[in-house]
Amino acid sequence: MRPALVPGDRLLVRYGAAVRPGALVLARFPDGALVVKRATERRETRDGRPAWWLSSENPSVGVDSRHRGPIAAEDVLAVAMLRVWPRPRLLREIPPRTR
Repeated sequence: MRPALVPGDRLLVRYGAAVRPGALVLARFPDGALVVKRATERRETRDGRPAWWLSSENPSVGVDSRHRGPIAAEDVLAVAMLRVWPRPRLLREIPPRTR
């Protein structure tokens, strides 16, 4: 998730929080991997369930919905609220990457 986050950052997340476009979220990919990605827009899965399109901050190295498709809403587990380590700050201060 560079540049928003770097390896080793510790996050405070809120499970069950309402997801909004632009939020950093903790999600489970279909292969079981837990990832932090940016929720960019609401979508539907192939079978019509509510879902989110998740984007990597660095698309040249990240795996995201371009590779995995929309992620079912029940697999978007939490919203990241705060980076607690190494330099605490609210994550709403980290703007989405501009295209």
